[in-house]
Amino acid sequence: MFTRQIFTEEHELFREQVRRFVEREITPNHAAWEKAGAVDRDAWRKAGEAGLLCAAMPEVYGGAGADFLFSMVVMEELARAGAMGPGFSLHSDIVAPYILHYGSEELKRHWLPRMARGEAIGAVGMTEPAAGSDLQGIRTTAVRDGDDWVINGQKVFITNGGNCDLIVLACKTDPSAGARGVSLILVEADRLGFTKGRLLDKVGWKAQDTAELFFEDVRVPAGNLLGREGRGFVQLMEQLPQERLLQAVRAAAALEAALDWTVAHTTDRKAFGRPIAQFQNTRFKLAEVKAQAVVMRVFVDRCLEMHLKGELDAVDAALAKMVSSETLFQCLDVCMQMHGGYGYMWEYPIARAWADSRVGRIAGGTGEIMREIIGRALVGRSE
Repeated sequence: MFTRQIFTEEHELFREQVRRFVEREITPNHAAWEKAGAVDRDAWRKAGEAGLLCAAMPEVYGGAGADFLFSMVVMEELARAGAMGPGFSLHSDIVAPYILHYGSEELKRHWLPRMARGEAIGAVGMTEPAAGSDLQGIRTTAVRDGDDWVINGQKVFITNGGNCDLIVLACKTDPSAGARGVSLILVEADRLGFTKGRLLDKVGWKAQDTAELFFEDVRVPAGNLLGREGRGFVQLMEQLPQERLLQAVRAAAALEAALDWTVAHTTDRKAFGRPIAQFQNTRFKLAEVKAQAVVMRVFVDRCLEMHLKGELDAVDAALAKMVSSETLFQCLDVCMQMHGGYGYMWEYPIARAWADSRVGRIAGGTGEIMREIIGRALVGRSE
């Protein structure tokens, strides 16, 4: 009844390749990356060689010319392995599309092949210390000076921020124009005046090189503007549905993995002379998590189908992001409880998954913002 039908045989063959890569190159190194706070760049290059990066980019720009589902296979396999360190999805499915859709031909040909090979790592600079979900409140500015943009400001909580070689940066090119004054500009990490701050010590996602970024009179060519000046907010809104769908896909795969770990643990672990799984309470809780996992899977796959057809709008994506992130966290709390004290030990994958899942209710737009988007679609805006 609930057999997945969205992936073809070709996708599943690719999945086997990705799974082997994760088992060989990611899982054995992830604990060390957690201590270092970043994934080795060598892993990025190997991922590029294996075809895991920018699979959906056209072949002329170094990609595989594959459909979006190939990228989702990579995301699902990383989530199933509990490997949240590699920021491959943001690089391939958020940064690269910004360049593909809005960048000049020169920018596409220079950056996209290098990104596909894992030689250049991409990041998106939106969030600031005083502006998170409210992107209209950003203070980073870009002022035109002859043939250059001069950029000043600060970004925080930037995924891939420590390793990044290029940043799609949200700036105010007209501070007096509100949302219409926001533009997206590509900034290379070797520009004079650009500095990377400390790697942030997070509750979860410890192998992810999340960083602060600083811009002091950074000059970039006028041609680094993505699209037209003042269209940045619109461009962000156009791409956010895909970003939020990525989080739903990750959540569905992570929940399925957590359920597998929990079934294995409760079947093996004994209390009062019998396996924990033989207690009715355990079976009831497992049944509830299974039901939630199935419902989420069917729903997320339907969202993927809609996205492939260009039918997933901002409200749909907000709903998917809100429901998936909150369901994942609630169910992981149940799974963690069934592990007992072991569930609180970092060496157990359920502990890392529990800590990693919490940011899903914040990143990419908080649950409160998702509710506002959905609520406005139902009853309009309250003034």
